[in-house]
Amino acid sequence: MEKPRSPLLIQKDYTLRRFSPSDLEAVININRVCLPENYAAYFFIDTFNTLPETFIVAESQAQVVGYIMCRLEHGFSDLKKLRFARKGHVISVAVMPNFRNLGIGNSLVEQVLSALSAHNADECYLEVRLSNMEAINLYKKMGFEVVRTIPHYYFDGFDAYVMAKALS
Repeated sequence: MEKPRSPLLIQKDYTLRRFSPSDLEAVININRVCLPENYAAYFFIDTFNTLPETFIVAESQAQVVGYIMCRLEHGFSDLKKLRFARKGHVISVAVMPNFRNLGIGNSLVEQVLSALSAHNADECYLEVRLSNMEAINLYKKMGFEVVRTIPHYYFDGFDAYVMAKALS
């Protein structure tokens, strides 16, 4: 029996669509292959249930090859001092190594920025390893700016930049 498909959002050499619980195993695998920080299955499902339109997967060659998941938070703005904001938080984004440099990461981020804007988010932020220059350069091209550094953010002791972007 074929698994049910979510509505298509973008079609290129890859397809973007909303995550479905049937994608969980593939997303967990991508997370383990691509990122040193791994989440429990319940965390993925809880994140999906909280804001499903910001949990997107990329498919290519009939397999899930990337994902992004976000949540909506309320707190102090990363861009405007001493102001409160509705903030989109990119919790995790990853693309399998053999499918990088095809625009998938860019498309995943653009898709969630649009979804967060539709939820009236004022800005979006994410954390990225200081050593991940490929991701940092992508985020800068997309209009994110480095707003601060968090020492020893990652489990292995590496520092992270917090990068943020205003949403209209």
